[in-house]
Formats: sequence, structure tokens, C-alpha cells
Amino acid sequence: MEVREIMTPNPICCMPNTSLETVARAMVRHDCGEIPVVENEESMRLIGVITDRDIVCRTIAQGKDPMGMTARECMSTPAVTVTPETRLEDCCQVMEDYRIRRVPVADQNGCCCGMVSQADIARRAPTEQAAEVLKEVSQPRNTAEPAMA
Repeated sequence: MEVREIMTPNPICCMPNTSLETVARAMVRHDCGEIPVVENEESMRLIGVITDRDIVCRTIAQGKDPMGMTARECMSTPAVTVTPETRLEDCCQVMEDYRIRRVPVADQNGCCCGMVSQADIARRAPTEQAAEVLKEVSQPRNTAEPAMA
């Protein structure tokens, strides 16, 4: 099975100059915890990701006011990605290796074309594989710094 078979296509994206307030509202509206950051609407070239955890750890936890900040100021970059042709097993390994719950999908031009989440894997992958991803991604970190995406 390839990533293209389980990914959520055409995820909501933001640009580096998008306000954190707009990013957070998009997360609520689209019920997601990570939004890909793209260079611009025309190219859709992926340059990073911003998570709900990035916003909390890189703003509020540091005493900064998120209301005047942009995605560029707290996004994780470069983004860890997979391609639509990536085998599901390899995608799971990437998520385990980086301990990330979601991974953006970039095409051969580096354009964001999808997103794979733990939920996508839980719904479509074999039970053992889904359990392994959940277990490995949930391991505690050795640092207080937020993970890459």
C-alpha cells in the first residue's frame, strides 16, 4: 500500500506570514493539530509545518504574545515529509523515527499534496502496524523542545 491510498488529500495550508490567530482558527475549523506552511498559494511549495504544540511551546510557554506573531515565527522547518509513492511501511517508520503524529505529503516538485495522520494509519493499516506507530510515536522525549511537526 502507498501513502496516496490513505492520505488526506489537499490539506488546509497557510503561508509564513499568516497570523497565529488565523492558523489556530483554521485548526479549530478543520479539526486538525498541524497545518503545512507553504511558500505561497501559487507554488504550494512546502517550507515547514506548524502544530498546536508549536504555538503553545514557542509562544505562550515563553511568555510571548501569540496574537502579534506569524506562522514563520514558530513553525518547524524543514518539514519531515513523505511522497505519495512512499510505501505505508516506510511512512510509518518515518513517523516512528521522528516521533511525529502527522506527516505532510509532498509531490516530486516539493508541493504539499496531502497529509498522513495517526488516524489515517489506524483506519487503513494492519492492526499490528498501527499499534506499533502509536507506541513508538508516544514514547517520551528527552527534551522540552517541541518535536519537528
